[in-house]
Amino acid sequence: MNFPAELKYTKDHEWVRVEGDEAIIGITDFAQRELGDIVFVDINTIGEEVAANEVFGTVEAVKTVSDLFMPVTATVLEVNEGIDASPELVNTDPYGEGWIIRVKLSNPADVDTLLSADGYQAEINA
Repeated sequence: MNFPAELKYTKDHEWVRVEGDEAIIGITDFAQRELGDIVFVDINTIGEEVAANEVFGTVEAVKTVSDLFMPVTATVLEVNEGIDASPELVNTDPYGEGWIIRVKLSNPADVDTLLSADGYQAEINA
């Protein structure tokens, strides 16, 4: 499994890539493997501020639907249009083309409370 060191992680299996006062959020390689073939991603929070640990959408795999949790308080700016047409990108490239949302961070320092790659690997016993 892949755990890019430049990202931050949550215990709920989301990753965060900070870009100034914005961030890109997706699910980890571990999460997509656990879910299996992803067939649909539903995000209905565009334009809304979502508090840390609150649900910002769902990801649907062949046999399950899983909530997506906001890693830090942020406003949802954009959903990755590429995953509308090709939700399998979340499986094949979870840290690249399979990103899920772009957000504006309410407090960029909150990202410092998230797990490092090493911390996340320890959390999932990888």
